[in-house]
Amino acid sequence: MSSIPFQAILEIAFPLFLIMDPMGNGAMCLTILKDYPPKRQRAIILRELFFALAIIILFMYLGEGLLGLLNIHQSTLRMAGGAILFIISMKMVFPQSEDAISDPHLTDPFIVPIAVPFLAGPSCLAAVMVYAHRDSNSVLLPAIGAAWIGTAAFMLLAPTMTRVLGKKGMRAIERLMGLILILMSFQMLEEGIRLFITSL
Repeated sequence: MSSIPFQAILEIAFPLFLIMDPMGNGAMCLTILKDYPPKRQRAIILRELFFALAIIILFMYLGEGLLGLLNIHQSTLRMAGGAILFIISMKMVFPQSEDAISDPHLTDPFIVPIAVPFLAGPSCLAAVMVYAHRDSNSVLLPAIGAAWIGTAAFMLLAPTMTRVLGKKGMRAIERLMGLILILMSFQMLEEGIRLFITSL
């Protein structure tokens, strides 16, 4: 019986966790859900987390078939994914104001915007499609699960963490995560360029 490839799972789970950005998204969710009591806030966040997980898994299974149908090369996907990751990471390092993110007329945010695009956004789905093309489902599925569990824990603890760390502390952690993600986006771009050159 082969051992579980924990290192391979971690190598995928960690960047997915950073892409889901539970610190920044947790703060944004609290802004959107500020009129709800804490118990209702957690219930809505948990519901949206499950919606996001379902969408991510759907793209894991259907993403490669979609790429084949559109005749998109792996190098193109890597470079596009790296570019999207870079844009997302820059938004984490230089976040928008809360007024630009939240909609004061939004009531119950069903699927949009918490599940999509906050959690299962373009960068996350692009990364999942890249990993689905590169790795087996026996590695990718546990990695998605691990990233989702970590994200869920942070999101559900967001009200408490915001009280403890304050908005400045949460913003500082989000920016640190964004800096790490910038490095990973450039690595993905490099891999895409390398694949393109070798395919010539």
